[in-house]
Amino acid sequence: MVSKKLIVVTGGSKGIGRAILEIFMANGFDGVTCARNIEELELLKSWFASRGQHLFIKKADMGKKEDVVSFGEFVLGLKRNIDVLVNNAGYFVPGEIVTEPEGTLENMLNTNLLSAYYITRSLVPQMKTNNQGLVINICSIASMKAYANGGSYAITKFALLGFSKCLREELKPFQIKVSSIMPGATKTASWDGVELPDNRFMKIEDVAKVAFTCYDVSDSAVLEDIVLRPLPGDI
Repeated sequence: MVSKKLIVVTGGSKGIGRAILEIFMANGFDGVTCARNIEELELLKSWFASRGQHLFIKKADMGKKEDVVSFGEFVLGLKRNIDVLVNNAGYFVPGEIVTEPEGTLENMLNTNLLSAYYITRSLVPQMKTNNQGLVINICSIASMKAYANGGSYAITKFALLGFSKCLREELKPFQIKVSSIMPGATKTASWDGVELPDNRFMKIEDVAKVAFTCYDVSDSAVLEDIVLRPLPGDI
């Protein structure tokens, strides 16, 4: 009989997603994740295995609906209770609404918003039958505040926060918590090439610790909308 709890993290091969997997799996969870690069996933699985931890992996592009659906089927095929779902997959390209390349909004909607929508529709029904669970949506400061060169990214992150709020109301009767984490500038690959000192960024581990705290509070509490910023403020 499987006793370990299970966390599902989309886009977990690096950055915030990986950091979230690390902290949960260090606290007794098995993990499931997906990414576009199977070699990176295999290396990640081996890294966890060397620590006696078990990670299930599947290659998937979360910007493609068919891959999102396939990943959901893969998770359900494990025949495991899903305790935590983290909608983390997403990407950022700076630009302005009227000048960014054609198709930017559609591409970011697919990855930043619709991946969360479709994987949630796939997995949450199982969580509802168990009358327990936690959904964490990795939103952004851009979910709350428009800024120069935010463009389509800000549009999709505003929408993801709205998705979280709607989902929270729907899932309250099933004892499923929904948390929205809105990090400011965090040292990830999205900022590669930007010449700013490290103290202008948060660490990915900061976001992961907050994600674990969302899980670690008592059954009678839920952390709803959480904002993290670098100490000197937004970039």
